[in-house]
Amino acid sequence: MCEHHRVSRTTIVVLVAAGATLAGLVLASNAQRLRDDDATAEPSVAAGPQTAELGWRETYGAAGEELVFTVDSLEVTTTGWRARVGVENRSSIAWEVAPGATPDGTFGLGLFQTGATGELEERNRSGTLPAVRPAKTFEPELPPILDPGSSWEGEMAARGSLVAGSWVRVVFGTFFAVGKPPEQLDERVVWITDHSFRLEE
Repeated sequence: MCEHHRVSRTTIVVLVAAGATLAGLVLASNAQRLRDDDATAEPSVAAGPQTAELGWRETYGAAGEELVFTVDSLEVTTTGWRARVGVENRSSIAWEVAPGATPDGTFGLGLFQTGATGELEERNRSGTLPAVRPAKTFEPELPPILDPGSSWEGEMAARGSLVAGSWVRVVFGTFFAVGKPPEQLDERVVWITDHSFRLEE
């Protein structure tokens, strides 16, 4: 799949400062997203067992003050899915890690209709991002705080089927800045990968 990649999109998805923009601009409420998904729902087929070696690497921030997100692999099984992922804090501040299904985001998978970055950015702007399929287990456990220079790498997984033909993006979040973040970094961050992978039947 894709080689190491530095993100260059103009609108970073999903990067948010605290405040009213959170619900309106960046993350739609679960109700909004579910209504949107229901409105466009078509008969679907569950993706069959498959494994993808991905090698994705994406960064947020300027050199020396950035967060690095990696996705090594994705496996779909007969009972669920698992992904080998990582995050590295190359910034000068610590980040609080909220791994659960919070109003702000979660670690898991987002299923999209296409692999186009334009769809991701448009759905972000319009508040119609698909509901995240949250990871339920982490091995090893996510740290509560990601200190400067530290990293986490492991496996996240959940039960449940995924829709064949959809495009998977990996969601990381939410990260809350501990103290004032450096320039170009927001106070809270949910990252949805630019890279995507199409699920087969």
